[in-house]
Amino acid sequence: MSLLSINGLRVSIGAADILKKVDLTVEPGEVVGLVGESGSGKSMTALSIMRLLPHGARASGSVLFEGKELLAASETEMCRLRGDDIGMVFQEPMTALNPVKTIGEQVAEGVRWHTGAGRSEAEDRARKMLDRVGLPAARFPLSRYPHQLSGGQRQRVVIAIACALKPKLLIADEPTTALDVVLQAQILDLLRELSAENRMGLLLISHDLAVVTEMSTRIAVMHSGEVLETGEPARVLSEQRHPYTRQLALASVYVPEGRRLSSPLEGEVPPEAAEGVASALLSVENLTHDYPGQRASLFSKASSFRALDDVSFNLEAGRSLGLVGRSGCGKSTLARLVLALDTPTSGTIRFMGETVTGRKEAELRPLRRNMQIVFQDPYGSFDPRHRVERLVSEPLALLDPVPSHEKRRELVAEALHQVGMKPDDMRKYPHEFSGGQRQRLSIARAIITRPKLVVADEAVSSLDVSIRAQILDLFADLNRRLGIAYLFITHDLTVARAITDEVLVMHEGRIAEQGPTAAVLDNPQSQAARELVAAAPDLRKAIARRLQ
Repeated sequence: MSLLSINGLRVSIGAADILKKVDLTVEPGEVVGLVGESGSGKSMTALSIMRLLPHGARASGSVLFEGKELLAASETEMCRLRGDDIGMVFQEPMTALNPVKTIGEQVAEGVRWHTGAGRSEAEDRARKMLDRVGLPAARFPLSRYPHQLSGGQRQRVVIAIACALKPKLLIADEPTTALDVVLQAQILDLLRELSAENRMGLLLISHDLAVVTEMSTRIAVMHSGEVLETGEPARVLSEQRHPYTRQLALASVYVPEGRRLSSPLEGEVPPEAAEGVASALLSVENLTHDYPGQRASLFSKASSFRALDDVSFNLEAGRSLGLVGRSGCGKSTLARLVLALDTPTSGTIRFMGETVTGRKEAELRPLRRNMQIVFQDPYGSFDPRHRVERLVSEPLALLDPVPSHEKRRELVAEALHQVGMKPDDMRKYPHEFSGGQRQRLSIARAIITRPKLVVADEAVSSLDVSIRAQILDLFADLNRRLGIAYLFITHDLTVARAITDEVLVMHEGRIAEQGPTAAVLDNPQSQAARELVAAAPDLRKAIARRLQ
């Protein structure tokens, strides 16, 4: 008897068929990879297993867990299964965590509820699980809250919650999207170990074909709510019998043709050149930032954590600079300082020749239209109460004069089209889109004012490989035609190689290495850079190893 057996699963919302006919099995101790584009039905399949479908969704068919029909189970029965026998790692860690509870409370909560353990025992198990996912007590006490962690660190907390009770089945929906490549390798090793130790079945949902090829015993390719083909990963991805499988494989190793973006198209003049702006569009000098730690008491002095330590670099107009490094090394903190969302402890930031540090908000307003950001968490960066039209058009309020209502709609429709979405999508709410689709909306909002600088914080990390290729082409095209410069923060060295001219490798708040992208990634000199390059997944190499 299979641990999980899905037969003829169909899910519809209104008149729309989300899942048409899904057949899938997971055996004890087996790792099954589920791949496909955003909106193909991967996450909806996972939510169907957990009986967490959105309001109004109708499911039919059969979902058997250890022979028990889950579609017919009561909510009480599902509550007993969720977290204990069936664990799930959700795609967006910030929305999966409770912002008013500490990480220790949230990991221990399931242990206490399902086992009846006391507070001390539950906290001890929570501490051990957090240690195992790379959050040691010395740096990450149980008393920390989710907002005090980076995106990658929050993802590790979610994994700890899901694995704390050693479930029989773990559904991991993009479990390593927010993680750096070194930590990704560690987490995948951990999941592999847990699967082997406890004969835990693992349904691994991912758009990273290299990761799935390395991890899975079987792979299932989904498209438009259907499973197109299944089989051993290396065979499926090398033979590419279905045209869609071939499309996914090619997109995974795609590099934009115009990836060297230092010069405009023939006959076009970047705005910076026309306006006589100096080539150093962004200049960061000796930047330091400390986060407050424990307050002073009668028995101890006040402490602080140095997130950035003497960071300096320049970004020229029309160039693309990659910022890579492990989770928590200071990349997102640096982005917030560049955008004047936080104030540095010391150092200077200049943008378009003007000093940003120390300015009041009203003084920064003229600069804001020329700098935009694509945040790491697309759902958390949108107000769920507003429709896409309002959300994407928000930066247009910075223009002078402010466009009319009709012009705003035209600009929103154009921005949506550029990121591969439909103008009709402007009437929808953020929750009506998949994670990858929400990230495309974030990118549309960032480019709608044609800024001179876009800070992209893991801008393509949640996108499937096909859409990632389109977005990288879009970034390259906007850079080449309009002279937009990018500060590209990414864990994916393939993305850094594809889109950036130069790269900075950060480690523990400092710049460990910098230089032309190809030179740094092909011949890393620092230990931090060597570790990143060695851990980076590679689809071609993964297939070759599995076929040996």
